[in-house]
Amino acid sequence: MPNLFRPANPGAAWDEFLREHGHLTRERRPWSPADGPMPALYLSHGAPMLFDDPHWIGQLFGWAQALPRPTGVLVVSAHWESAPLSLSASAAGTPLVYDFGGFAPRYSTMQYATPDASALARRVASALPGAEPLHEHATRGLDHGAWVPLTTMYPDADVPVLQLSMPTHDPDRLLDLGRRLRSLREEGVLVVGSGYMTHGLPFLTRAMVERNEVPTWSADFDAWVADALARGDVDALADVARAPGMPYAHPTVEHYTPLLVTLGAATDPTAPPTTVIDDFQIGFAKRSIQVA
Repeated sequence: MPNLFRPANPGAAWDEFLREHGHLTRERRPWSPADGPMPALYLSHGAPMLFDDPHWIGQLFGWAQALPRPTGVLVVSAHWESAPLSLSASAAGTPLVYDFGGFAPRYSTMQYATPDASALARRVASALPGAEPLHEHATRGLDHGAWVPLTTMYPDADVPVLQLSMPTHDPDRLLDLGRRLRSLREEGVLVVGSGYMTHGLPFLTRAMVERNEVPTWSADFDAWVADALARGDVDALADVARAPGMPYAHPTVEHYTPLLVTLGAATDPTAPPTTVIDDFQIGFAKRSIQVA
């Protein structure tokens, strides 16, 4: 396994993947109403180390290749906890947020210049009537919970993208937020909850990382989620504090709770989702799902 924290040539795996496979993006057909609603996703987004993991790059790129090109992407990320409910800037090419440290300098210079998203912003605002006030930022760009995976999924940056803040971790409110976003899917918008299925950073050791060892708390939590999703047990998923592996799997819950937005956006939150990714990186569960 490559050294994802100290790669000899940062981002080389991503560069090579684009050289060999980037042309395939031209084969993506745009979404049309005949496709039915776009799915909603929960994805484990990783950090800049994703760009040094050819396996994960291939997983995310292949996922996007299997879908029609959306009319827009709306992301609820673990890295924007803010109330009142807020939207990121909609102007084309809004600068990114480099909300990470300890990685190679290259990653703090990467760009992802998405097109104007003002029409998407208006549509999101209209989908949230009766909610708490929606604040629209003039300068807040995409954080790494959005631009890191999307750079791999949609490397041409040809889809309008916005982020919606996560104003609470209350399960009922997040499920309701997802429900109110459901109508966007009928217009070809890809709704994404972006987190990481386990995220116990304080409990990883250097030896675990170097061996890609999966701690028991990470494996147990991931298995519990997989079982609850298969059973459609949304109540159990909402009561995450009772899950095996807690609180080690999530010392704080912001990387888990975007899952509830995704489930809320499903046509039937109790229907078993499609699991697209179910392996591990540096001991963390990458489980990522798609709901109809």
